[in-house]
Amino acid sequence: MKVVPGRFQSIVEMGLDFVRVNIAEDLLGKKDGRRFLPILTTFFFMILFMNLMGIVPGINIAGTSVIAMPLLLAVVAYVTFIYAGIRKSPGKFFKNSLFPTGVPWPVYIIVTPIEFISTFIIRPVTLTLRLLMNMVVGHLLLVLFFAATQFFVFTLGGWFIALGAVTFAFGFAFTLFEILVALLQAYVFTLLTAVYIQLAVAEEH
Repeated sequence: MKVVPGRFQSIVEMGLDFVRVNIAEDLLGKKDGRRFLPILTTFFFMILFMNLMGIVPGINIAGTSVIAMPLLLAVVAYVTFIYAGIRKSPGKFFKNSLFPTGVPWPVYIIVTPIEFISTFIIRPVTLTLRLLMNMVVGHLLLVLFFAATQFFVFTLGGWFIALGAVTFAFGFAFTLFEILVALLQAYVFTLLTAVYIQLAVAEEH
């Protein structure tokens, strides 16, 4: 790294600053933001580049559109969330998560199972499915449009070539849209991970 950055280094620094300022420090504060910045940065750029593989000719499938990768990332995020909570409040994290303060004791019969399911089951599941489904749908749309283009142009020919031009235009437009989706999904996954960590290290825990 140079003191006076070149173009590539400037782009890298902009990306790192985006995660640090807009996600880590904004949600977790400077102290906790710096603690968890490495994993949040890894999430953001790993997901972003894997998402972008879906529009690279010859690859055309995002690494995150195969369930193993979103599931692995969600498990790592889940373990980080649990670790942050236990590290912050070793004896109170699970108690405060399952038994919120200010709730009458009889109501815990209803509240505690709901809190357990929403906090410890639904969170990793939704992290996995949100990323997976968005990338799978994008992949299927691109396959549909470009396969239709090939069929109309090279198989049917004639006036069907005009339809092929239309499907190609839609495919090109959705390719550009997939770039936005790739960036957005990387941001959302990283942001939600930071939110869960913030909830784990909040003062009431």
